[in-house]
Amino acid sequence: MELGRCPARLPNVLGVHSATSQAVRVAVLADSDTRWKWGALTARRVVPEGRTVELGGFLLRGRATPTARQLAEVDAAADAVREVTGAQFLHALETGHGDTGPGGYGRGYDLVVLALVGGGVQAMLHGIAALGLGRRPVVVTGYVGVVYEKLADGLLLRHGADVVLANSRHDAERFRDVYEGVGADAAGVTQAALPFLGGARYEREEGRDTVVFAAQPSVPATRADRAYLLHRLVEHARLHPRREVLLKLRSRVGEHTTHVEEFPYQRLADRTAGGLPPNFRLVQGNMGEVLDRADLLVTVSSTAALESLHRRIPTAILTDLGIREPLGNHHFVGSGCLASWDQLDAGLRPDADPVWAGRSGVAAVDATTGAGSYAAAFDEARARVAALLDGPALPPPAPYYTRTTAPGYLPQLLARYHLDPDGRPLAPAASRDDASGLRRAVRQAVRDAARGAYRHGVQRVAPVIRRMGEL
Repeated sequence: MELGRCPARLPNVLGVHSATSQAVRVAVLADSDTRWKWGALTARRVVPEGRTVELGGFLLRGRATPTARQLAEVDAAADAVREVTGAQFLHALETGHGDTGPGGYGRGYDLVVLALVGGGVQAMLHGIAALGLGRRPVVVTGYVGVVYEKLADGLLLRHGADVVLANSRHDAERFRDVYEGVGADAAGVTQAALPFLGGARYEREEGRDTVVFAAQPSVPATRADRAYLLHRLVEHARLHPRREVLLKLRSRVGEHTTHVEEFPYQRLADRTAGGLPPNFRLVQGNMGEVLDRADLLVTVSSTAALESLHRRIPTAILTDLGIREPLGNHHFVGSGCLASWDQLDAGLRPDADPVWAGRSGVAAVDATTGAGSYAAAFDEARARVAALLDGPALPPPAPYYTRTTAPGYLPQLLARYHLDPDGRPLAPAASRDDASGLRRAVRQAVRDAARGAYRHGVQRVAPVIRRMGEL
């Protein structure tokens, strides 16, 4: 499915390039809206300065494949975006072009950004290795936000990429420890930062008082916990009638994100006793634009907290449901941002610890000059990518997981992405191009219907069954 050109409101973070500068052709493969945002912006951050970016977008077909509206909301541009299977993506790399329309440049890709879950990254690494390309693209991967669970699992699934980006000094240290601890090469670990941090530094405006609650699709997970947080947010608005209180939603009901949202706040808000107060609103849109008018950001553990902290906006990480690993708020221990709704109702405005913030990759300040260091956060990554692009042909990716190190795990993982144990597509990608136009249209219609039924089952039927089981 061709989704066309993504809108480009974000300024070019690498500056203005001359028309004659060397172009780098980049393919970004993502499996959700948040990972697309990370992947597309990362691609533009890591390409060496002085070179233009020709960015082709690929959306891995699955439960969380984003809609055109979601792509527009995350505000990450590409020359063209199309929906593919893993085998089709590998075929695009092998043939040197993703399609014959916009974004088809007629030559091989120089750089691939894998913005996927760990299993997807591992599958594509083995798939790229199996292609046996004479000069393969540089492969970059990483994480879209805070790494607070499945550290070893996720990292080992990403091993084999030429560059594994760490979003902070703390993460870089942890990543290297994991790789070295299992005897894997840690040279690919590269310290950087989240690519979407930015915006003006916070300054309080006279007459403005806005609280933003950043919702998450699966944290907390239960209906009772989500109803509790919504109740406290609404009561906060009633307690402070002159304060604007915004509930920033992740998606519309029925849309899919990285995680399944079984109990959307929109539906819970519709059942609020007494209705919603006039100073309370549900909002959507680009998070950066919402933060432009925020005087306090409240969340359980959303990545939005890092964006807020980077701008020095007062940021509260809620403790009402405990400080627990499943919630992810344990990541903020030591940040100075942990707070409860009772404290926020009483007027608390947390002040982040600068040492913690700098170590965590946000609001970093150089101890000698006092200047912010975010502008230089991607220098190491750009230097490594430049050396790989300009160096000799790279050998095939060599992931830690092989048929020798993980014979009971790897074949099953690759099969989920329709690859055989050696990383080759189970169905030859070329056969897809041999089908008639009618057969392709019918197959696409059936595929779309099946995916719609699957999504309906995941978000509608499964939650009902689980709730019935709790009766």
